[in-house]
Amino acid sequence: MRACDKISVEIYYFSGTGNSLHVAREIRKRITETELIPIVSLLNKNIIKTNAKIVGFVFPIHLAMAPAAVIEFLKKLDLRSAEYIFTVATRAGSQHRAFIDLENILKKKGKSLDSYFSLNMPSNDPKFEGWEPATDEEIRKLESNVQNKLDSIQEIILKKEKYHEEDTEFITHMPAFPILSIFLPFLNRFYNVEFYADSKCARCGTCERVCLSGKVKMIDGKPVWHKDIQCFFCHACLNYCPEQAVQIKSSRLLKSFTEENERYSHPYATADDIAGQK
Repeated sequence: MRACDKISVEIYYFSGTGNSLHVAREIRKRITETELIPIVSLLNKNIIKTNAKIVGFVFPIHLAMAPAAVIEFLKKLDLRSAEYIFTVATRAGSQHRAFIDLENILKKKGKSLDSYFSLNMPSNDPKFEGWEPATDEEIRKLESNVQNKLDSIQEIILKKEKYHEEDTEFITHMPAFPILSIFLPFLNRFYNVEFYADSKCARCGTCERVCLSGKVKMIDGKPVWHKDIQCFFCHACLNYCPEQAVQIKSSRLLKSFTEENERYSHPYATADDIAGQK
């Protein structure tokens, strides 16, 4: 791994269980003078201004799209100083349309993505039947691929190369995805899940601490997910609960299997790291 000196980069990141935070940190190791800025910390601003010439975004894929918080943030971001813009999306392996969504927003600002990349990482979504967290060996293999790819990404960024990666590394194939992706923003309206804490809850407050949207509040010693606050679906409350007491249920599309399944958070990301984004 080679460190490079004296180039100013701002990376705005969003991370629910640590995958994207890990990637952002690894880029900073390779490119010194890189500042990591959590997206969640800026969402209360009406206008967000960057003075950097190289700007990057690192975030996970949610339901084959960019997270709602990232879209909201990008709409507010003043990018007039930016000469080079890149993004890195972390995912469990599914196809996605996140780069299309970002390009549509940037176009209105007179900008575009100069380069973009997808990185396959362990899944943090235990609500499906048969889901299991990645084994240590699977994590090592994925991490080795991530590190190799980040070496290439580093060079592309430093040279300010145009690089629109063709997605050939997706694991989960979605039939007729180009057509399906057009309807994803509408289909997501029917993605209706509810979070709750079961009898294993120790009332420690971790779920409230890591909740990036502020939806979880401790009331009378118990966590409550407020319906009038938008959920970011980052799954931090689900995966960082030390008792695995946080569960998901669905009234529409999905049956939840979280009570039977294990949990995942990145081995190098703590609950404090996630909460620190706020």
